[in-house]
Amino acid sequence: MITRIREVRRARGMTLDDVAKACHPQTTPQTIGRLETGMRTVSIIWLNRIAEALGVDAADLVDGGGGEKVELPVVAVLGVLGATAPKRTSVVVAPRPKGGQVAITVSASNGDYRAGDEIWCETVEADGFAGALNRDVLVPRPAGRFLFGRLIDRDADRLQLLPPGAGGRQQIVANPPWIAVATKLVRSL
Repeated sequence: MITRIREVRRARGMTLDDVAKACHPQTTPQTIGRLETGMRTVSIIWLNRIAEALGVDAADLVDGGGGEKVELPVVAVLGVLGATAPKRTSVVVAPRPKGGQVAITVSASNGDYRAGDEIWCETVEADGFAGALNRDVLVPRPAGRFLFGRLIDRDADRLQLLPPGAGGRQQIVANPPWIAVATKLVRSL
């Protein structure tokens, strides 16, 4: 079976080690490398594990997979000297939602966010709150309300958030059942 694991991994900007650590259960970079190069046979189980680690569908990793490929060809690279032609052919694989993700739509500009933005978030339970420090998070409140802001401190069962707009007052939330950490900003130009 001919796979596109290496192509998709590179398009995602991930190393062999990144993919190996993102697999569940984790594996070694050498194993991922062998699967990429065909030195080891790629089973359906491996294909699904690697696809999940890369955030794509398994069909995206197989040439002629029958599924619609969601990718864009890279025609230029923008750097400090301006736009230049890429040194090698590559593609950008469009993002795919994972389980546990939620979205926020921005209806009016607020802080760094503009009207029309989409903020993709990954939900986290209480044991993962510490990993969200200094990140923008959505916190549920009673009666279907929410708070959104930068998680600036976690003290026992209390979270302290700083709203994204200038001059906003710090908010304290006690014992939220979960939070959603902002991971991707989708913005139309």
